[in-house]
Amino acid sequence: MKILVAVKRVIDYNVKIRVKADHSDVDLTNVKMALNPFCEIAVEEAVRLKEKGVGTEVVAVTVGPKAAQEQLRTALALGADRAIHVQTDERVESLGAAKALARVVEDEQPDLTILGKQAIDSDNNQTGQMLAALTGRPQGTFASEVVVEDGTLKVTREIDGGLQTVALTLPAVVTTDLRLNEPRYAKLPDIMKAKKKPLETRTPEDLGVDIAPRTTQLKVETPAERKGGIKVGSVDELVDKLKNEAKVL
Repeated sequence: MKILVAVKRVIDYNVKIRVKADHSDVDLTNVKMALNPFCEIAVEEAVRLKEKGVGTEVVAVTVGPKAAQEQLRTALALGADRAIHVQTDERVESLGAAKALARVVEDEQPDLTILGKQAIDSDNNQTGQMLAALTGRPQGTFASEVVVEDGTLKVTREIDGGLQTVALTLPAVVTTDLRLNEPRYAKLPDIMKAKKKPLETRTPEDLGVDIAPRTTQLKVETPAERKGGIKVGSVDELVDKLKNEAKVL
């Protein structure tokens, strides 16, 4: 079973975000970039399926600038066998990414495609669903457990009311949630081996897709600073402040 894993380059989650002085975008100057945490979970799940003998090959793919090859090498160090880079300097929206990935899926014909449920930069939670729609494949989103049995994929999903298990026929698309697994750390020997693993570069033009943004980013602002909390001496004082100061009662 061939497994395709889509990954994304994002600002490291430990970095405090800065906005440019003209509010046109986030300031990326000298900012540490990393593999999106949900994508890291997707890579780990694909590698685990291969280690169990379920998967035969794990292919990592990303859509983004040349620098995104760094994140593909990370995926290769974590256990992916080869990588595909759809290189573009355009701002990639969910639909553009899904269209590019759909063409890669068409070319590679994976039995299972795994994505993180969302990226921590745009936070849209759209690409996996759009990819499933474009390719006409069944989908299991927000997966907290993935089991392959007799050619059927059972996905336990995290929903508002608890857990839901769906059975999907392969080929299928799965998006990963936080509790699916805990990603491993890449070991130094694996990092060195990753440098020699195949990494193919394509462009949206090669794939015959238009990934130009459909929206215009007008302005980026930092969230308003929250005021510090206070301690109250009694329930009556709490009720008074909620009623007369916070105006929520």
